[in-house]
Amino acid sequence: MIFFTLLICFMISLLITPLVKKLAYKIRATDKPNKRKVHQTLMPRLGGLAIYLAFLAGVILLQPENPYGASIIIGSGIIVLSGILDDIYELSARIKLLAQVAAAAVIVLYGGLQITFINLPFGGLFEFGFLSIPFTFLWIIGITNAINLIDGLDGLAAGVSSIALVAISGMAFIMGNLYVVTIGSILLVSTIGFLYHNFYPAKIFMGDTGALFLGFMISVLSLLGFKNITFVSFIVPIIILGVPISDTIFAILRRIINKQPLSSPDKSHLHHCLLRLGYSHRETVLIIYAMAALFGLVAVVFAQAKLWGAMFLGAVLLFLIEIIAEKIGLFGRDFNPLLKLLRSFRFPLDRNRKKV
Repeated sequence: MIFFTLLICFMISLLITPLVKKLAYKIRATDKPNKRKVHQTLMPRLGGLAIYLAFLAGVILLQPENPYGASIIIGSGIIVLSGILDDIYELSARIKLLAQVAAAAVIVLYGGLQITFINLPFGGLFEFGFLSIPFTFLWIIGITNAINLIDGLDGLAAGVSSIALVAISGMAFIMGNLYVVTIGSILLVSTIGFLYHNFYPAKIFMGDTGALFLGFMISVLSLLGFKNITFVSFIVPIIILGVPISDTIFAILRRIINKQPLSSPDKSHLHHCLLRLGYSHRETVLIIYAMAALFGLVAVVFAQAKLWGAMFLGAVLLFLIEIIAEKIGLFGRDFNPLLKLLRSFRFPLDRNRKKV
């Protein structure tokens, strides 16, 4: 039954996307080109509606049982409604944030989904206490916006989200969490059906309707799959979502370094940097797909490793992320402290060789 349902979800998304495209033009849910954007023509941007409708069809057909099921449907509905309005009218950042807070409140306060404690690596328990609710809010809203921030090239957000969903569903299967496997799989095939129309050259964008919906669902699924467990397992969803999370963190740091408002847009995100290095649109998307897949693979290895092995792997991963970020200019062209430090170690050795 589940495989038949997944096929139906994929076909609904695949076949309904052209209809959503016509609707987007009709209601003027379109994206105009400007100096910050890569596309050069008017594009429909309501594609996330097709993903959402296919997802709803799958949930209705399978009716997976879970205490958080109702809150997930209500919360995602709020997110999708705000996304549709934004794709049509371009809502202010404040109104979009209020909608995200409302959706998160449904999950955390009505549904009761919270991160309450973590088992520490060397024994003991860390209880979040009164920080449990704000921390869970921060996770949901942060991941929701992280997916939205990487939605800058054809097929990028849909592809990265699909890879993250594969990793989350795979880890949930290993842990025996069938609800996350079911919901994650429904969302995955619904996204892939849309990706057929969204990959370069895109015929339609997912818009905020899709990017916010996918970010919201991925944040909730990762909470459902990895809450209240070991410290190592707590890090797993962060690694799985390494591409959008690191891009968001570097965007925040870049604006702090350049003394710009955190909400100010720029063209220094990961995909912008790769394009500036000379990679084509398609090559840039595929490179980021490969990065997302690598993060997913590292997350699986990290989860299975012993404590010291996991800590070593995490340290190496952080080092490589920083090196790559400085190399391609995610902080900006002139800010590369770690590269300068490494060069300072190399140059004295070169001088010593010359003296000898």
